[in-house]
Amino acid sequence: MELNYKSFGQGEPVIILHGLFGTLDNWQTIAKALADEYLVFIVDQRNHGRSPHVPGMSYSLLAEDLREFMESHWIYRAHIVGHSMGGKTAMQFALIYPDMVDRLAVIDIAPKAYAGGHEAIFDALLSLPLDEVESRQEAEAFLAARIDDPGVLQFLLKNLSRSTEGHYAWKMNLPVLHQYYHKILDTVAGDAPYEESVLFLRGGRSQYIQLPQDEPAIRALFPEARIETVPGAGHWVHAEAPQAVVEHLKLFLG
Repeated sequence: MELNYKSFGQGEPVIILHGLFGTLDNWQTIAKALADEYLVFIVDQRNHGRSPHVPGMSYSLLAEDLREFMESHWIYRAHIVGHSMGGKTAMQFALIYPDMVDRLAVIDIAPKAYAGGHEAIFDALLSLPLDEVESRQEAEAFLAARIDDPGVLQFLLKNLSRSTEGHYAWKMNLPVLHQYYHKILDTVAGDAPYEESVLFLRGGRSQYIQLPQDEPAIRALFPEARIETVPGAGHWVHAEAPQAVVEHLKLFLG
């Protein structure tokens, strides 16, 4: 699996993994801010961005993709940072390959299974008649009638691309993401806990890590977890409070 990536800076390697419907560009601001001290890789996970569109989505598969990426770039130990779906990939990777992880930072996600919440987004995206769309404005108007959060709408529209022939298409493999959505919601599991220090960084307004309810499940797999909060931030902590995220990461990784 040859994952699409960008890299910045030099030093100890840091690999950053985006969430569902995301791309590596979502983390470019953070990557550049860390690049004065680290060699930072931002990666498109499978079925997202410019990485291969392939069958299957599970955290064991995503963890294997990460292992292959590291080995193909002669990286045998790195700091791993993951947000949401990428955070679960990072957790699964650390549980399977603990010796390949230096520091692990998980952004606004717990290892538990989630009930859902993206069904309306999938319905809206799948109903967009790409063959008939003649402009980005037309696509935006169509989706705005079905997605009422302007921030979520703009985030999703970053996935819309136009070919040289003028046809519109999704950068992400939308049918496969929809087919395996239940796997993306799934729990993270391991044969043994990851015993090293882990940063769980949550948004103060987000419901993805709920305290104290989620702490036992976190500590069962990551007993050395540090759970910290960015006040006022929602689930997209890195977009809403980038400076705070950079400060937390630099302190933890350093």
